[in-house]
Amino acid sequence: MTLHVNKKGLRVLGIAESFVKTEPKSQLAGVVMRRDLKIDGFGFAKITVGGNDATEGVLKIYDDLDRRDINALLLSGTVIGWFNIIDIEKVFDELDLPVISLSYEESEGLEGYIREYFPRPEEKIDLYRRLGSRAPVRLKTGYQVYVRSLGATNDETKALLNGFTLNGRIAEPVRVARLLARSLFRE
Repeated sequence: MTLHVNKKGLRVLGIAESFVKTEPKSQLAGVVMRRDLKIDGFGFAKITVGGNDATEGVLKIYDDLDRRDINALLLSGTVIGWFNIIDIEKVFDELDLPVISLSYEESEGLEGYIREYFPRPEEKIDLYRRLGSRAPVRLKTGYQVYVRSLGATNDETKALLNGFTLNGRIAEPVRVARLLARSLFRE
């Protein structure tokens, strides 16, 4: 499948979260945004802090939107809600859409933390390892982000991110989703 990143009507679903480790639930928010940066929908889900239901939360947002015009997903990370890991392969397989996960800092990895914080870490470590490595991408803004991408080439991923990033390093659909998640979490 080719991702037509310059198409004006291109729509992505950006998903971000807000959580506090001492609370039982994390708030996910999803924003559908067109290539011309107009917001075209939004959805929400809650996941368990430290749990194993992040993938289901992402799929719930997509399913609840009941949209077939979304062309790609942009995730603000794959390890969210205090080590609740999104299975991006499952999301990609179920939705048949490109999935791009963003992170903003270099990291030695999280496996050691998972072992430290969870008494039976094997399932989380297996899922974490299956995420694969991240690739650095230099944005037109001069900032670097780190991506995991399924269903989009490196060039398509970079073009998509550049098209949706006005300044800094956070793509607009993810930035707006993060603001929504924070607002809902505070209620």
